[in-house]
Amino acid sequence: MTKVFFGGSRKLTRLDRAIRERANNIVAKGFEVLIGDANGADKAMQKYLAEKGYKNVIVFCMSGTCRNNLGNWQTKIVTSNRNKKDFSFFAAKDKEMGEKADYGFMLWDGLSKGTLNNIINLLQDNKYVLVYFSPSKEFFTLKSPSELENLLRKCDPVKVQRFNHTLRISERIINANTQRHLKLA
Repeated sequence: MTKVFFGGSRKLTRLDRAIRERANNIVAKGFEVLIGDANGADKAMQKYLAEKGYKNVIVFCMSGTCRNNLGNWQTKIVTSNRNKKDFSFFAAKDKEMGEKADYGFMLWDGLSKGTLNNIINLLQDNKYVLVYFSPSKEFFTLKSPSELENLLRKCDPVKVQRFNHTLRISERIINANTQRHLKLA
């Protein structure tokens, strides 16, 4: 069964018509949706899928507590050896969803470090990612880490530098491209 990791920025709390249409395609194909429990994009998509009565959803939560599970779906509890509920704590949940998924569907505001990290992780695992870039209200299908560079050109260069510092984007893209070329050889 095809599994789609849905995620997005916490600041994105509404799904526009174009996003709902893509979600309808996922529902029509019966794909399994792997989704987090955060407020924002996760909660908005949970609400939409619950309203549609879609059952093929697994909500990933951290350390036994689900912040949101609007459809009363099956849950997958992820544990972390970290006590502080910071970026690294929640990134463990996202990493597991990305590893289990076949594809990614991300709603990104160009500002969320977590969503960008999810995109990079999926691309490093050679998985396609459909990204809805909210500042320009357009979709990008990313099939390789190098394609992410085109999307990042649409972002504030100062913000991209900060992302690169904290997420090591350049290093991860170069490593992923090297690995991809080695697999093709």
